[in-house]
Amino acid sequence: MTENSQLDHHFWGEYRTKLFRFILARVNDPASAEDIVQEVLIKVYEHLNTLKEQEKILPWMYQITRNSIVDYYRQHRPIENIDQTMAAKEKNLEEDVEKELAQCILPMVNQLPPNYREALQMAEFHGLTQKEIAQKQGLSLSGAKSRVQRGRKLLKEKLLDCCRIELDHQGKVYNYECKNC
Repeated sequence: MTENSQLDHHFWGEYRTKLFRFILARVNDPASAEDIVQEVLIKVYEHLNTLKEQEKILPWMYQITRNSIVDYYRQHRPIENIDQTMAAKEKNLEEDVEKELAQCILPMVNQLPPNYREALQMAEFHGLTQKEIAQKQGLSLSGAKSRVQRGRKLLKEKLLDCCRIELDHQGKVYNYECKNC
């Protein structure tokens, strides 16, 4: 079995459903979403040899998908509505993903050791500066910074142990899959 045929099976098996959901949320028509998925997977397969860094395959696939969705709207709606429609749907989906992921994070924050949890909560949930955290906890500024950073690191480790997170080229979460957290 060649590398491309293995990758082809991988794309069709693992990513097809994710791409379909991603597209369906943006075009709101199952038949059109199915057509776009087929086009995307064909483009990916045909141009796989042009991808220089294999580890960037997922963001590359989603960029092809976004471009295909724009092409769909160009063919089916007036052009002046494309950017506004896509931007609004992207913003709503980003907000939904962030809200869903936030539901997972709070229990993880509560599992952190108390000194890191408190510092992280003050910084992230209450908007305190690290200087204010130092004053409230009777720490030096470097001590407060260390606790906040260590809390963030521990939280990130917990999150990555629990979830597979996919980021776009701007570093924003566009998809995630949680294991049994």
